Amino acid sequence: MKIKFSKHWKASKQPRKQRKYSANAPLHIKRKLLGVNLTKELRKKYGKRNLPVRKGDTVRVMRGKFKNKQGKIISVDIKNLKLKIDTIMIKKRDGSKVNVKVHPSNLQIIELNIEERKRMKTLNKKDSIEKDKQKNEEKGENKK
Repeated sequence: MKIKFSKHWKASKQPRKQRKYSANAPLHIKRKLLGVNLTKELRKKYGKRNLPVRKGDTVRVMRGKFKNKQGKIISVDIKNLKLKIDTIMIKKRDGSKVNVKVHPSNLQIIELNIEERKRMKTLNKKDSIEKDKQKNEEKGENKK
């Protein structure tokens, strides 16, 4: 395994190769690894199972010490694949509080930050594709 990163790498069962792929991946690919599950209502609404997380999204922690806590995302660290949430804090020995970094696989998106145009375009694209499919199915039924 001399190559640092390969675009042609498909998959491997070996955890060491999976870790190496994600650790050495360029930032535009690491961004996609920051995908977070959507709630059932959001899945129905947008027709997607998960989305890359963004600053301002409201999430719920599903695993670990802070399970069932909710909060907004303060910062996204693409390089280390970690997120900071405003309500999840830990107390240091000197008494100060610090936000805990959480891995996106342990989270679920409750509410999306839809202020950015780019994100709305991608979500609306999926909606328009689904509407076209439904229209085509209805046309097919009418012909029979």
